[in-house]
Amino acid sequence: MKIIKLTKESRENLLQDLLKRSPNNYGQYEAVVADIIARVRSQKDAALTEYTLKFDKCHIDASNILVTKDEIEEAYAKVDPELIQVMKESAENIRAFHAKQLTNSWFEPKADGSILGMKIMPIDIAGVYVPGGKAAYPSSVLMNVIPAKVAGVPRIIMTTPPGADGKVNPGTLVAADIAGVNEVYKVGGAQAVAAMAFGTESIPKVDKITGPGNIFVALAKKACFGYVSIDSIAGPSEILVIADETANPRYVAADLLSQAEHDELASAILITTSAELAEAVSKQVDDFVSQLSRTEIMQKSLDQYGYILLVDNFEEAAETANEIASEHLEILTKDPFSLMTKIKNAGAIFLGEYSSEPLGDYFAGPNHVLPTNGTARFFSPLNVDDFRKKTSIISYSREALSRVHEKIELFARSEGLTAHENSIKVRFENQEEA
Repeated sequence: MKIIKLTKESRENLLQDLLKRSPNNYGQYEAVVADIIARVRSQKDAALTEYTLKFDKCHIDASNILVTKDEIEEAYAKVDPELIQVMKESAENIRAFHAKQLTNSWFEPKADGSILGMKIMPIDIAGVYVPGGKAAYPSSVLMNVIPAKVAGVPRIIMTTPPGADGKVNPGTLVAADIAGVNEVYKVGGAQAVAAMAFGTESIPKVDKITGPGNIFVALAKKACFGYVSIDSIAGPSEILVIADETANPRYVAADLLSQAEHDELASAILITTSAELAEAVSKQVDDFVSQLSRTEIMQKSLDQYGYILLVDNFEEAAETANEIASEHLEILTKDPFSLMTKIKNAGAIFLGEYSSEPLGDYFAGPNHVLPTNGTARFFSPLNVDDFRKKTSIISYSREALSRVHEKIELFARSEGLTAHENSIKVRFENQEEA
């Protein structure tokens, strides 16, 4: 891996380099995605049948687009029972963590007869997109569906591409059943996003679409935003590790590669105060890359977006971490909790040498759908509130309004909105008679 002494110039160059990976930089595919969306909106199921035959090499129509109970039972028979049990335990951890995020509607009555409040309700239908083929990740099913269930969403549908045999990945189906998905539809790509955003004869229009996917899926979610809510336009995976001389170089190297194996555009960055650790980690990374699978992907990721940054102190490390705002941030230092207090921007923070990133991906409970590409500066992990909506409640008695009506009328007049003013004023035209 590249070892660089961090300077103002090298930090600026690094940030610019990382931003090149944003889905916003792939405009050349937008026309293709726009055409797919337009055809699904106009031709509905017929377009889904055509695109599934073209991209997935199988025939899907209204008669077989919905996964049956028999297919789910068949999937259970194909998945290792031990893995099924692990998924169930993971699901319970995710459920317990997200249950702590629930908030209730509230109302505050006052003596003057006014009532203010907030009514909190789940959305009606959530749609989850799940990739297929080699990119099938049952863990993502659990992470996207369970928060919606905890939020109280009554209907959750899932779309995922079928294989050439017309079947859905067994692990994906088992995870969907464990998580509580109501319906699974065999359709993938931008066409699946369009189907959920606008509805077809077979697939209902949803209120929100979440879930990972390739660049076409990401751009389709972006194009459909506004017609439907989305979680985010996710970029490639990323990990940032802050470590000192006490860190185990094997652990650090292993953790960096846990994200580099995802994608050639994934970033893996180490920030350290120790030149000795930097050299040891760089050597260990090379050793691991030669031993593990997905070698070509990891090597390209490291060549393009892998860095070891040498800093003078942890203040500089924290400042750099906050600028990068990484999806995953590990702190492997003598006192990780102290350094954690200086971090403002990160999707998820992992503290200590036994809290490696895959713990969060699979089992601990916090959501692994995290902001990427610097968006942790203003976005949060997927959570229960993503599947709930809030409505303000306002109720004033005549007494309560009489105390403030002239102030409201003045405010409305100052903006030149006489109808606003009149809406309040007419209620006190006969004030002396009241």
